[in-house]
Amino acid sequence: MMEALGDVGQAAPIRIATRPADSEKITVNLGYVDLGHVDLLVSEGAYANRSDFIRTAVRNQIERHADITRQSVARKAVEMGLRHYGRAELEEARAAGTTLDIRVLGLAVIAADVCPDLARATISSLEVLGSLQASPAVKRALADRLR
Repeated sequence: MMEALGDVGQAAPIRIATRPADSEKITVNLGYVDLGHVDLLVSEGAYANRSDFIRTAVRNQIERHADITRQSVARKAVEMGLRHYGRAELEEARAAGTTLDIRVLGLAVIAADVCPDLARATISSLEVLGSLQASPAVKRALADRLR
């Protein structure tokens, strides 16, 4: 989560929300002066709303630091975007006697029909830079393997 961006005054929370299917809601604390600047830009029509401003600012920073992302992906195998792990795929890994080292930048989904025992038997490590969607039981079963 981002810390307060302004040095003046208390922090005011801003909720970011887009379509639930392709995003995750976060809370960002901004100082009142920074928030005032955002609201001014919105009122002047530079951005549709606060969320639009913040999404644009985040994308600009990601683009600004794209070399860091490329270098990290080159050093370590990582899947980018959406990666879905279903019961059939994990059962195939278990039958083959292999385990998965999962590293995802984006959204990793472990299907609802994957039981905790199957997840523990087939996933040796799990690192998600973004968001992990899995049942609470599977998350608990993999807690010692999450990085």
